[in-house]
Amino acid sequence: MDHWNAIETQPASTLKNLFEADPQRTKQFGFEQSGIYFDFSKTHMDSALLESFQKLAADRNLSDEIEALTSGVAINPSEGRAAEHTAERGIGLETSVENAQLLKNRMQALVQAIEAGALGEIEYIIHLGIGGSALGPKLLLEALKIGDEKYQTAVISNIDGCALEPVLERFDAHKTLLVIASKSFTTAETFLNARSVTDWMKEQGVSDPFGKIIALTAMPDKAVEWGIDESRILPFSETVGGRYSLWSSIGFSAALTLGIEVFNDLLTGAAEMDEHFRQTPFERNIPVLAAFCDQYYSQVRNCETRAVFAYDERLRLLPDYLQQLEMESNGKSVMADGKPLDRHSSPIVWGGIGTDAQHAVFQLLHQGTHLVPVEFLAVIEPGHSLAAEHHQGLLLNCFAQSAALMAGKTSDDSNRNYPGDRPSTTLLLDDLDGRTLGALIAFYEHRTFANAVLLGINPFDQFGVELGKEMANALLAGDSNQMDASTEILKNRAFSV
Repeated sequence: MDHWNAIETQPASTLKNLFEADPQRTKQFGFEQSGIYFDFSKTHMDSALLESFQKLAADRNLSDEIEALTSGVAINPSEGRAAEHTAERGIGLETSVENAQLLKNRMQALVQAIEAGALGEIEYIIHLGIGGSALGPKLLLEALKIGDEKYQTAVISNIDGCALEPVLERFDAHKTLLVIASKSFTTAETFLNARSVTDWMKEQGVSDPFGKIIALTAMPDKAVEWGIDESRILPFSETVGGRYSLWSSIGFSAALTLGIEVFNDLLTGAAEMDEHFRQTPFERNIPVLAAFCDQYYSQVRNCETRAVFAYDERLRLLPDYLQQLEMESNGKSVMADGKPLDRHSSPIVWGGIGTDAQHAVFQLLHQGTHLVPVEFLAVIEPGHSLAAEHHQGLLLNCFAQSAALMAGKTSDDSNRNYPGDRPSTTLLLDDLDGRTLGALIAFYEHRTFANAVLLGINPFDQFGVELGKEMANALLAGDSNQMDASTEILKNRAFSV
């Protein structure tokens, strides 16, 4: 049976009608897990659509694929390996889980040694990486810092010197720890920044800059070749992808800055979501339901984007993190078997911070011609000690925006008419701590995986990032043979001075 056809031909009801027809709707599409309330009731998902999507999931063997993901099977066919980020949280092939725990024990020992002064007086940390090697740690640091951390930590990814130079001007080289995060330990941008930092250390009179470098990598031999002592290399498994790696030693800078207990809480929350994803029937499985909604709006309503708005300043980097997680994973034009994908792949993920976004992009969301599913995130417990009006206003604005998107408002003045019937989901966290953040990120990982299975694509390779790198390397080497006339003119104009 063509399950997609059944989904696409399903009669559509308005959100208003769905609520009127089902007084229990919020119970059917509202779920609590690991200190987070997930509200899918303001989407167009109903019982009939849910049943059709469950049949599609069964046809795609989603249950078997979830089991394969969490048991160490080589689920990444193009690269012939497993995807074992859940093993970092204690769920997976027994040997992989044991190895991950041993490496975490090693990381904890190094954290304790640094805190005890083994590398001298440390007040500053420069964490260099790019992609998941930077986005993950940076998100953790922004979301979970409380303001009295022992170390000032800067995460640098861009090779633009405007990103690194202000940090070097602010930090004391003699009290700085350099952390180099690179899965392959060959990432060009990361090592250009690393050379600049070590040169700065030497210029500032640090006698042995390499004595204050920590390497986080799946290729420890390359770190040794680069000159880093083996005792300061924290490996992780090659089967852990970059955008899924914050749970591994890539999270070292966050664990050192925030405390190993916070990092362990992060793992606990993620493991709880892993178990939920593995064991819960699809009609109550939160990542799976989110994927069903994603596919409905992408395939049936032709929504090309999804907007994410965090009504909490601490989560301001979440849209950036999700852009890589979802668009690098599922931004594909072929299926896992190499055949062309004849459906929309990942939506374009974008977003911002409430209430700022209300005075910018929400005009389009309420009255524009594009239908954009919106995701709201908020936290019940405030992250500050200012007057209660701050947080009360923040939360009420969040809830009001989702209500307004759904309800709309009619007016005889077409300029003041709001069509409504615009979908949203809301994720309401009890508090923003290690456990809830771990569960939240794991939810997004599993949602991304479920979407990939429904589409039949491989979410664990990212060959689309390679061509631009190859052409940049060719330009750096002076080879312009592959370049078009426009690119040649731009290069000559930029470097003719």
